[in-house]
Amino acid sequence: MDAPLTALSRCRLLQNLPPEILEREVLPRGKFREFERQAVLIAPGDRVDWFAVVLGGKARISQIFSDGTSSLMDALGPGHTLGTDLICTRSRRSPYYAMAADRLQLLQFPGALLLDPGKLPEETRTVLWRNLLAILSDDSLRKHYRLAILAQRGLRDRVLVYLTMQAERRGTHTFRIPFSREELAAFLCVNRSALSHELSRMEEEGLIRFRKNEFTLLSAGEKRSAWSGLE
Repeated sequence: MDAPLTALSRCRLLQNLPPEILEREVLPRGKFREFERQAVLIAPGDRVDWFAVVLGGKARISQIFSDGTSSLMDALGPGHTLGTDLICTRSRRSPYYAMAADRLQLLQFPGALLLDPGKLPEETRTVLWRNLLAILSDDSLRKHYRLAILAQRGLRDRVLVYLTMQAERRGTHTFRIPFSREELAAFLCVNRSALSHELSRMEEEGLIRFRKNEFTLLSAGEKRSAWSGLE
């Protein structure tokens, strides 16, 4: 299986489709696109009539405010989809920026492939819509969890709630997060230097261990039980 087909087979949107269906019905309808780091893929107000599967690199979904500050909403690596949330809206207008975090490779498809009957066999399109519904539902829950994180007033509380959610989701005390330190600071809406300092203090106090983006949650006290069961 070649590289694009392998990436498609790992994409949640395309789960449960046999390799021969991906190769015959899906792959030929995609257009390979490559972007340099910091390239803007989508800007606020853009009308988006396409969706794409990330083949390599990473895309960031961010809000950028008039004073130059930003808030990271998501980071999309290989196998993730971009634009599926927008093509399902009435206006198809983007409220956010999507940018290449590093050199980025996408396989881009017209939105009509999902939206219009007859572009794909109906059995294949039904599978895609079931997968898309699950993806959008999970995205909605992630936004809910992020609001719960940002509702915490203190920096340490935000960190602990976020790490506890990650540990509970993965069912292990040791896990990798999808963010660099800069991205984690933007996701938590805090200063990067303050975050690095707080993480070091938490490690000194025996709450966590970490190396780059791998964390071990050692003790979160009441925060841990308060957030148990989240997926």
